Amino acid sequence: MSKVLTYDYSKCTACRACELACSMRHQGEFNPARSRIHTVIFPEEAIYIPLACTQCEDAWCAKACPAGAISKNEDLGVWWVDLQRCVGCRMCELACPFGAIAVNPESGKAEKCDLCGGEPECVLFCVPKALEYRQPESGVLNKKRAVSEKLKVSHKEVRT
Repeated sequence: MSKVLTYDYSKCTACRACELACSMRHQGEFNPARSRIHTVIFPEEAIYIPLACTQCEDAWCAKACPAGAISKNEDLGVWWVDLQRCVGCRMCELACPFGAIAVNPESGKAEKCDLCGGEPECVLFCVPKALEYRQPESGVLNKKRAVSEKLKVSHKEVRT
C-alpha cells in the first residue's frame, strides 16, 4: 500500500517551514506563495492546518482536466500533472474542493503536491513533526477522509 501524508493539527505551530522547503525544492526559491503546501490559519481558534493535495482516490482534478494531463502513479499513489499535456485551462483548480492545485503564473501549467517522488521535503523540515509520511492505518485514513469532507464543505461555502 502507498504511503500517505498525514497531519497532526495539534502539533502545527504555523512556522511555515513546510512551505519554504516545498517552494525551494520545486521552484528554487524560498517563497511560500509558490509552495504546493499551504498552512491555513484560523487565528480566532488558534488552529493551523497544513494543507496539500490529499491524493484523492477519486480525483476531481483529473476528471475535470480536458487534456488528460493528470494521472495517477500507482506505485507512489500520487496524482501527477503531465506538464507537456497541461494546457493551463484551470479546470482542475475549479474542480479541487481543497484548493490544492493551482496554475503557476509563470509557466501557465498546473502544479500540485507530488509528494516529492516519495520523499516529501515538507516532512523533513517540519520541526514540530506535525507532518508525517507513512503507511496508512485504517483509522488514519478514516480520519483523513472525515477532515477532507469538513474542508470540502468549508471550501464550497467560501466559493459561494
